Amino acid sequence: MTKSEKIHALPVPDEATLDPDLQKYFAICREKLGLLPNVLKAYSFRPARLRKFIDSYNEIMLSEGPLSKLEREMIAVTVSCRNRCLYCLVAHGQAVRALSGDPVLGEMLVMNYRMAELSDRHRAMLDFVWDLTDDPEKINEAARQSLRDAGFSDEGIWDIAETAAFFNYTNRMAHAVEMMPNEAYHGMNRTPKDG
Repeated sequence: MTKSEKIHALPVPDEATLDPDLQKYFAICREKLGLLPNVLKAYSFRPARLRKFIDSYNEIMLSEGPLSKLEREMIAVTVSCRNRCLYCLVAHGQAVRALSGDPVLGEMLVMNYRMAELSDRHRAMLDFVWDLTDDPEKINEAARQSLRDAGFSDEGIWDIAETAAFFNYTNRMAHAVEMMPNEAYHGMNRTPKDG
């Protein structure tokens, strides 16, 4: 396999031409993550939208709430599996591996979450987001009750739905512009964390 420098099918501006706040944010990402996610480079095509994307992503994926960071990443991967979104499967599959310390779980979710050994809570959560993505008309009070029965509060149900909706949006954007994941993600967190 050859390395590809392609970010997406549309122009990507030179980072040096971006406003100082975005350059600073990119530097922080490189420092904390060891790379600049290609999604940020892709969205730099429209800087005002990039700022909104960053705000939405940080609120949905990183804020305190009833879902753990791992649960949010599990939702991202399951939605992206249904949508066959290469970018998000690679990037968020790596996040599941990192947060769980379990490379097998990351791969199972990327391929077919139903094959993974999951708690009843996580199975109910992923069944819900799969249905929301695949056939939203299946979502009704009984579907929400299945989440309550698995231990989710109404706030948790909101966060599950919002996270799934966000990744349905980003998956469509990634498909539309042929967004490519950073190659570094492929090799990260492939060995289990020592317990």
